[in-house]
Amino acid sequence: MKELLRTTDPTEIVFATALLTQEGIAAFELDVHMSILEGGLGILPRRLMVADRDHFMASAILRDNGLHPSP
Repeated sequence: MKELLRTTDPTEIVFATALLTQEGIAAFELDVHMSILEGGLGILPRRLMVADRDHFMASAILRDNGLHPSP
């Protein structure tokens, strides 16, 4: 798995996941429950992961829709 997106904005994660699902690319969100450790402040980023084989196409989909994938 490769990291596709890292953000503190939960709406970006939802939008990216919806875009990828429409294209048949499975995505997995990591660090969802980190808010317990930070007290719900939203300062720790969440990560969106995709399979290695889907990373190039998923990055292109995010860029085409105004999101900035992780390098």
